Amino acid sequence: MTRDDALALFQRLLHHIAPEADVTDLDLDAPLQESFDLDSMDFLNLVIELHDTTGIDVPERDYPKLATVNGFVTYVVDASRRTSA
Repeated sequence: MTRDDALALFQRLLHHIAPEADVTDLDLDAPLQESFDLDSMDFLNLVIELHDTTGIDVPERDYPKLATVNGFVTYVVDASRRTSA
């Protein structure tokens, strides 16, 4: 999966969790929860959607790695490489 694919996936998953979220002007390094007004359940649902859509397991200890758009994208790209190798 490319970074562009992972970013498109993020946008699609976020739309399921927070349809009102505006992703047109993303700050890729800003905290997700602040940028999109997500609470902890929204974030957990994003992680669950990621798993349901891609099969990528995100252990709780890795949640901080997904705290920004860049972090999410990097994590997904790296995880998809591990599973396809």
